[in-house]
Amino acid sequence: MVKFTKSNLQKLELLFKEQEYTIRYEKGNFQSGYCIVQARKIVVINKFFDTEARINCLLDILSTIVVLENLMSEQSKSLYKVILKSELNRAQVA
Repeated sequence: MVKFTKSNLQKLELLFKEQEYTIRYEKGNFQSGYCIVQARKIVVINKFFDTEARINCLLDILSTIVVLENLMSEQSKSLYKVILKSELNRAQVA
């Protein structure tokens, strides 16, 4: 499980940057708290969200995009493996 810390948020943001996504924190009327502009690889997240909500949004988005591991640094790969493992554990429990 990924802890909800600013450090982990920055690591997730780096992972998205390596996947050539731009993350923007702005205000808007998002029903889910975020918006993805697929054609331009832009993610817009509600700027009023705290660290935990931002991480949850990024994790939700991460499960819907195609992730290319060859673009990742070693730090991002290890974080991604932890995320995949926690998602697998959560799916087995449910």
